[in-house]
Amino acid sequence: MLGMKVLVIEDNRELASSIHDFLAAESYICELSHSFGEAYDKLLFFSYDCILLDIMLPDGNGLELLRLIKKEKIQSSILIISARDALDDKVNGLEGGADDYITKPFHLPELHARLRAIYRRKRLEGSHIISFKEITLDTDMLEARVNGVLLDTTKKEFDLLLYFLVNKNRVLSRQAIATHLWGDYTDNLANFDFVYQHVKNLRKKISMVNGTDYIETIYGLGYKFNSSRS
Repeated sequence: MLGMKVLVIEDNRELASSIHDFLAAESYICELSHSFGEAYDKLLFFSYDCILLDIMLPDGNGLELLRLIKKEKIQSSILIISARDALDDKVNGLEGGADDYITKPFHLPELHARLRAIYRRKRLEGSHIISFKEITLDTDMLEARVNGVLLDTTKKEFDLLLYFLVNKNRVLSRQAIATHLWGDYTDNLANFDFVYQHVKNLRKKISMVNGTDYIETIYGLGYKFNSSRS
């Protein structure tokens, strides 16, 4: 959903693979870690919108990893998953800073609903509609409108516009944009020229319906959605 980037920390490889395939089909960028150590390394070097955190890991406890996430001030949302429907785990996880808790076995559509709810609460203030002046995005229908006119955006262009809107007035590097929309494999690329092309296409489509070009190029750094432009 929305180019949302998720790290699944789950040692059951079959379950992790099922979650990955389901979320990928829903247009999430989904990555897997099967152990405490592997997950911790990823969290130090990459950023995620949400972390699915299993409590029982082969080389550590998920609640301890949750404490480290908070200690390092990692801003990702956290959904705890566990086979044990134990009240102590739930209480400790939520008091430790997790956003929600789901018990195995669970249906994947339920997991999807929980992720959408967390995203809305934390990033979209509870709504599936996000608006700024003449721009309106419907994150359920994946529709972008400018001055009431439906834009003919690709999925990546929609995600890019949403990423700009929820990060208004922040400078976003081309690498940050690439990683958010395409995943960590972009770290191995020599350049990020494809980001420029997507930004260019989005700007063109907005201007075609007489929308303001809020996307400002910050030379040598990246881009900024400048809300003060008119």
